[in-house]
Amino acid sequence: MTTGILAYGAYIPRLRLQRKAIAEANGWLNPALKGLARGERAICNWDEDPVTMAVEAARDALVGRDRGGVRDLRFASTTFPFLDRLNAGVVAEALRLSEEIAASDVGATQRAATSALASALKGGAETLVVAAEKREARAASPLEMASGDGAAAVVIGDGEPLAVLKGSATRTVDFVDHYRTADSVYDYQWEERWIRDAGYMPTVPPLIGRCLAEAGVAAGDVTHFCMPATLPRVAGMVAKAAGIAEGAVRDNLAAVCGDTGAAHPLVMLVAALEDAAPGDRILVVGFGQGADALLFEVTPAIVKRPGNLGVKGHLARRREETGYAKFLAFNDTVEIERGMRAEADKLTPLSAMWRNREAVTGFVGGHCRQCGTLQFPRSRVCVNPNCNAVDSQDPHPFAEKRARINSYTADRLTYSPDPPACYGMIQFDDGGRWMMDFTDIDADELAVGQPMRMMFRIKDIDAQRGFRRYFWKAAPATGSAA
Repeated sequence: MTTGILAYGAYIPRLRLQRKAIAEANGWLNPALKGLARGERAICNWDEDPVTMAVEAARDALVGRDRGGVRDLRFASTTFPFLDRLNAGVVAEALRLSEEIAASDVGATQRAATSALASALKGGAETLVVAAEKREARAASPLEMASGDGAAAVVIGDGEPLAVLKGSATRTVDFVDHYRTADSVYDYQWEERWIRDAGYMPTVPPLIGRCLAEAGVAAGDVTHFCMPATLPRVAGMVAKAAGIAEGAVRDNLAAVCGDTGAAHPLVMLVAALEDAAPGDRILVVGFGQGADALLFEVTPAIVKRPGNLGVKGHLARRREETGYAKFLAFNDTVEIERGMRAEADKLTPLSAMWRNREAVTGFVGGHCRQCGTLQFPRSRVCVNPNCNAVDSQDPHPFAEKRARINSYTADRLTYSPDPPACYGMIQFDDGGRWMMDFTDIDADELAVGQPMRMMFRIKDIDAQRGFRRYFWKAAPATGSAA
């Protein structure tokens, strides 16, 4: 059996903020922003964060696969919503992975994802490596312009891999190009030219040389070079210094997505796999307090394209956003008056959350053994009036089921961070119905019969206690993953 990448997936939020909107709002303070005002960056909706994006990227990678084979989950991010709660545990429950799974959070550096990937590739149990990032940035900062929100996932294990590791190298040095402490919300950035000349250039080309030497591959034979860098032209300069052809340097998706931080090496790897042909060699570099380099060779199995959205599909699933003020409000960069209806106490009894975790996090309903009726939530009595059997229901997952809108409301009286609040009755194609919130849909798009898919999102946030609740919402079904 050969160990390698068995599957891949990604998630890019639907909303794309135009950088021109950022520059126009802040040009009075920093005219230089106009020089960066090209293209768009992916931004999370108000109900998205690294956990929800990780779930969606993992679902994309696991399309058509038996999840029972995944025995290890590694979640990489530097923007985990919880500092002392296993974020990977939330992801595992939402994906309904086995409780026997080994799950861990990997963070504290922009190369968290490549380090987690390198560790998984050493062999062992089938491993899901997922990375997601939602970086906070000061208004009118270059980082606000350059960043983007997103996630990517790969499945590592034995079998018929799409790509195999041919060589790797790593180096750890305490080179501080930026930092963020527990007491600070935003990164403190150092001077760009110094980062390039004292960080990237002395560190990465020699590391690439070691990686290629281990693989016995010449630099000119690298087909795809994936190295995220928000600094202009750095990837090309590193490639030239390492002897890699200019044509191998991958587009870093700056114009259509932005830099997704710790997740970006995996995002670029997934994008490269989507374009790769058998025999191609993909070199991935993660930079941060040192660097990781991993060289993959694509196998003939790559022609068996999965029926998922990946990077390309999610980039095509977009809605242009020009409201810079909305972006600031979604990220709590500015404090806005939300009105009295937003003042409800959102205390979450942790005991009740634990007892109902299968239904709330896993979105598991019931299947009646007597009459076959599906229902959510599961209850002791079957809802079929012609059955009403007691204690006849087996657990039945609904998260991957498709549904259609039976009825809908666009409510401007109920509080929503992004009014109007859209919700309605969903009828699942295989049976069962549920009144639920909608997401990623505009009020004028609502229609009876609209195909919908389930997405894992933030239900609400208890700002008083710093806790966020997750649940499933219905979103328009689009693309091949629909």
